[in-house]
Amino acid sequence: MVPRCLTIATSDSGGGAGIQADLKAFASLGCHGMSAIAALTAQSTTEVRSIYEAPPEFVREQLEVVFDDIGVDAAKTGMLFSAAIIETVAGFLAEERVPLVVDPVMVAASGAKLLQDDAISVLVEHLFPLATVVTPNLHEACAIAGVPYSEEANREELAETIHGLGAPAVVVTGGHGAEAVDWLFDGERHVPIAVERYGNEATHGAGCTHSAALTAFLARGDTLEEAARGAARVASEAVRSGLQGIGAGSGPVDVFGLEASVRAG
Repeated sequence: MVPRCLTIATSDSGGGAGIQADLKAFASLGCHGMSAIAALTAQSTTEVRSIYEAPPEFVREQLEVVFDDIGVDAAKTGMLFSAAIIETVAGFLAEERVPLVVDPVMVAASGAKLLQDDAISVLVEHLFPLATVVTPNLHEACAIAGVPYSEEANREELAETIHGLGAPAVVVTGGHGAEAVDWLFDGERHVPIAVERYGNEATHGAGCTHSAALTAFLARGDTLEEAARGAARVASEAVRSGLQGIGAGSGPVDVFGLEASVRAG
């Protein structure tokens, strides 16, 4: 059977990140993608103009109908926006346990706040313990660990701190900071994963693509380390192929190699 992957996240009207990026990553790895939409954004490559939160009861209904009919081999969360949405999602997933990647999306590349202040502690308390792995970037890892952001921040220490907050495993991703490395800590072992970093300006959706790819590899039966290595490769290649000509800001990453396909005819 084709692996079934669920994203619980927010729509990006510009198509670069969020639900749209997740579904593209699932498809590129041979998985059937499904979605439970937590919020809508009026978003482009340059700004998040507004956010419309879905009613929590509707978010639960989306989850119920997908699990009841289709089933889920692995799931991920992305931008959940509010404490009420997080509590709803965590309450449901506590009853329906599946491999779960929690991407703690907090701030957009444009600087827009994507997670309300009072939701951060709820995310840590209610959703982290349900995760197979939590995948913060360096900015998010520093915020969650309660330390000032630095490009030289110690990823090993950050991963251990976040693990101590209840996350069974952590990948501090390597798209930001001085060192290009994803840092995996599974509670026992530290595994640095080298990341190819490209100078491409089209990086919109790189974090979502990473966590969605990690979800897809888990759905396919890979170990956590195998999935983390695969996700690092997929995200890097998506940045390398990023669509710089789309939009006036940072263009979307591309898991399909669309420009190469167009050139090939």
